[in-house]
Amino acid sequence: MNPAQPGLKLHALDRARDKHFWSVRVGRDLRLIVHRTASSFLLCYVDHHDAAYQWAERRRLDRHPTTGAAQLVEIRETVREIHVLRYVESDVPADRPVAAGPALASASRPIFGGASDDYLLGYGVPGEWLNDVRAATEDTLLDVADHLPAEAAEALLQIATGGAPAHPTPAPAGADPFAHPDAQRRFRVMADVEALTRALDYPWEKWTVFLHPAQRQLVERQYNGPARVAGSAGTGKTIVARRDAGSDCRSRPPSS
Repeated sequence: MNPAQPGLKLHALDRARDKHFWSVRVGRDLRLIVHRTASSFLLCYVDHHDAAYQWAERRRLDRHPTTGAAQLVEIRETVREIHVLRYVESDVPADRPVAAGPALASASRPIFGGASDDYLLGYGVPGEWLNDVRAATEDTLLDVADHLPAEAAEALLQIATGGAPAHPTPAPAGADPFAHPDAQRRFRVMADVEALTRALDYPWEKWTVFLHPAQRQLVERQYNGPARVAGSAGTGKTIVARRDAGSDCRSRPPSS
């Protein structure tokens, strides 16, 4: 937008796994991380120099093999844990058995231990995180979910609490991965200069919030008569009703 600005310079990131990530120098310390290909230019992240570079080194932009949605996938680092045996004295007699209680045994049991690859991939879990998901217990599932794309994390947490989320609809072969409903919760495509201008003029904290996919389905669905949308407080029922009536309101994702 301003070629006379000498600070905005593109630099390739040598240590990034995804070679399409570049850094843009905004000032002495701030850096923009962009994903640049022959057909797209995606603004991904902004932070101080070291933090921005570390973010890019741990991510890659991928098309999910099952759902077809574009995802920013956190690269799974392989860590080998070395166990060192240490002998300690115990007051418990050697002939007295010690058993874990039912609650402890349940908490340590993997929730998705028997889930197949196809089952987990169907909910948008990235391929390199399949083993971590299968090993997750009640104590570790939230930690694993923090590293997953939102649609996968929401589905797994819902299943773990007794729910039955619907599988995302796979995109047809060759379809735009950014047009998938799951991708639209994290990417916003600027189709023309006018759309970009509105984004720059709009208050950022409002422009970046859009309808959750579950809300969008309610708004875009065709009804033959009256319909009722039910949900707990704060899930966005009023926003859905206003948006369905033609308002340009934005909304927050529904609470769980």
